[in-house]
Amino acid sequence: MGKAEAFVENIIPGSIAEELGIEAGDTVVSVNGQKPRDLIDYRFLCADDELEVEVNKQNGETWIFDIQKDYDEDLGLVFARDTFDGIRNCTNKCIFCFVDQMPTDLRETLYIKDDDYRLSFLHGNFITLTNLTTRDVERIQRLRLSPLYISVHCTNAALRETILGNKRAGKIMQQLKMLAGAGIEMHTQIVLCPGINDGQELDRSIRDLSSLWPHIRSIAIVPVGLTGYRGNLHPLRKFLPDEAGELIDRIHRLQEGFLQKYDLPLVYLGDEFYVMAEREFPQAPWYGDYPQLENGVGLVRLFYNSFADEAGRLPRTLDKKRHAAIVTGVSGRYVLQPVVERLNKVNNLHVEAIGVENEFFGGDVTVAGLLTGGDVVNVLQERLPFDLILLPSVMCRRDEPVFLDGKTPADLANELDTTVMVINVNKGAVELIDSIIG
Repeated sequence: MGKAEAFVENIIPGSIAEELGIEAGDTVVSVNGQKPRDLIDYRFLCADDELEVEVNKQNGETWIFDIQKDYDEDLGLVFARDTFDGIRNCTNKCIFCFVDQMPTDLRETLYIKDDDYRLSFLHGNFITLTNLTTRDVERIQRLRLSPLYISVHCTNAALRETILGNKRAGKIMQQLKMLAGAGIEMHTQIVLCPGINDGQELDRSIRDLSSLWPHIRSIAIVPVGLTGYRGNLHPLRKFLPDEAGELIDRIHRLQEGFLQKYDLPLVYLGDEFYVMAEREFPQAPWYGDYPQLENGVGLVRLFYNSFADEAGRLPRTLDKKRHAAIVTGVSGRYVLQPVVERLNKVNNLHVEAIGVENEFFGGDVTVAGLLTGGDVVNVLQERLPFDLILLPSVMCRRDEPVFLDGKTPADLANELDTTVMVINVNKGAVELIDSIIG
C-alpha cells in the first residue's frame, strides 16, 4: 500500500473543524501522535475528549491543534477516501467477475476490483477473505469490526478455489469459524451459476453456513450476471425460468425450517429469481429485517409494502393532465405493473413503466442498476413526449448522480427536453408518489 494521506474533501458547517480553520484540501497528519491509516483508525483515535491533531495546510504550513470536546463529538471532517493508504485490491480471478465483462473506455474507477475488509465494515462491500493477512485478522478481532459482508459462493474448498481462481480460497470455512469465534457477525452471499455451485453444492453451502448461526446473520443467493463482453472467459449461462421456479420452491422449504428454528428465514433469494420464474414475491416475514437490500434482496417487497402504505395519499384526480414515464430495466417493468395500474386510476394521470433493453452491456443484463444514460435516451426518444421522467436512484453512483457512461440526469433532461427526476427507491414509494402528484 502507498503513503497514507487523510485528505480533507469537505468541512461540515458549524463543526469544530470549521471553527479551527481547517479547510478542504488540508491533510490530517496525526491524531494524538498516531497516523491514521483509514477512517476506522481516525474514528477510533478521535473517540476521546482531549485531542492533539496535526494538520498540513494547503500552503505547506503545519498546524497543531489542542482540542477539548465531548467524548463522542465529531470534528466535522469529510475525507476524500475512507482508506487513506489506498484500497486493498482483489487478488482473485473469479469465473463470473463482472469487471472482466465490461466494455473498454469507461471511467477508470469502474475497473477497480476492491476486496478490502475496511470497506466491508464501513459500507457493506462484499469481500472474499482471500487477501487477509494475520495482522488484518488481529485488527478485525481487536476492534470488533462487525458486521462484515462476505462473498462465499460455495463452501466446497476445491470448488471455491476454481470459482475464485485463487489457491487461498479453499480456507473459507476455517476463516468463517475463526471470525465467528471472535464474535464477528457476517452477512454472506452466493453468486449462483447453473451447473457449477447450485444443486447439491448449494445445499452443502447453506448447511455449512447455517451451522455458524447466530454469527452468520444472512445468506443471500443472487443469480450470476452475464454481459455480452465475455470473450474467452469461462462458459456460463443464465438460469431458465423453470430452474428459477424450482430454486424458489427449494429455498422456501429451507426458510420454513429456519423460521421455526431461528425465528428468521436466514437464507434469501435475490429478487431477480422471482422475475425469471414470474412468481409472486414473498411477504415481508420471509425477508426478516431485510439484511441485504443493497444486494437486491427484498427491494421489491419493501417497495410494494411502502406503496400500499402511501397509496392513500393519491388524489382522485389531478388538476391537469400529466403523462409520466417510470424508467427501469427489462425485469423491473414486470415488477412495476401493479403499481402503474393503481397510479393510472387517478384521473388525468397516465403513467407508463418503460423497460429499457441494455444495449450497452448486452448479454442477459436486465436490471435497472446497470443501465446507461445513453440507452435510456435512445429508448425514450422514440416514446416522447412525457411531462415527467422518473429514474430509480440505483441507475446512478452512490455518491453523485452519474450514469455508468458518464451522462447525468441533467444531460438526459436536455436531450429529451423534459423534466427528469431521480427517486430514491431505498425510501420505498414516498418519493415516487410525491413526484407523480407534483
